[in-house]
Amino acid sequence: MKNFLQILLLSIVLVGCSSIDYAELTKISQESPANLQINRIIALNLSHEENLIEANKIMNPVLATSVVKELEARKLKMENAVIEAEKINSYAEMVQVSDGDSKFLGPQMTETKTRNMMGKPENLDYFLLGSKDMNNGLIEHTLNFSITYTSDERRNYSSASYCAKWDGCDNENLMDINLISLSASGCSSFECDYTEIMELNLSDDFLRSNMKDGLSVSFNSQKANNKITFNSFYLKGYLSVAN
Repeated sequence: MKNFLQILLLSIVLVGCSSIDYAELTKISQESPANLQINRIIALNLSHEENLIEANKIMNPVLATSVVKELEARKLKMENAVIEAEKINSYAEMVQVSDGDSKFLGPQMTETKTRNMMGKPENLDYFLLGSKDMNNGLIEHTLNFSITYTSDERRNYSSASYCAKWDGCDNENLMDINLISLSASGCSSFECDYTEIMELNLSDDFLRSNMKDGLSVSFNSQKANNKITFNSFYLKGYLSVAN
């Protein structure tokens, strides 16, 4: 009888062990005390202020401080995510869709720049256009750039170059542009107000690869270069619609 009981107890222990999720135990054992406390507090579904009160109840002051800092960091991250989403949505709402969801017109950006202390202001306007092939779903984009400046002669913009976030603009691998129009007005005996409108073709993959940091492009002539930037919110908002 004694042997039978020993065998029965051993069987129960073995069955119990077989039901244990060792992967989950390993995961729990590897989790830091701070994360365990944070997950416990968050599970209470309290307000942020109440979370901090709960964190300060932790007996270990070092652990309590660590939990409070992480709760504050998570709150800030969430707030920043909300702000980013609102900015992206504001650009997305300005994108115009036409031709049976095959044409996309991004909002126009406008800047006024002065080349030097004595120079006259230059007006820059730029936006993105998208066109979707309804047969294969491929989307191509066009960057439309317009500049109005005062000069004794026209600049004749002829190329564009990609500008990296930290490394400046690439002056070796120049991209071809399409000149849409060139006009002159308000001419005096020695200068005119020139307006040059041009386009740069961009692939969908190229635009999407720049969504995180934004896209900067320099339009180049022999006399002057002009750098423009689409920030990350613009690209994400525009591409969320142009898809």
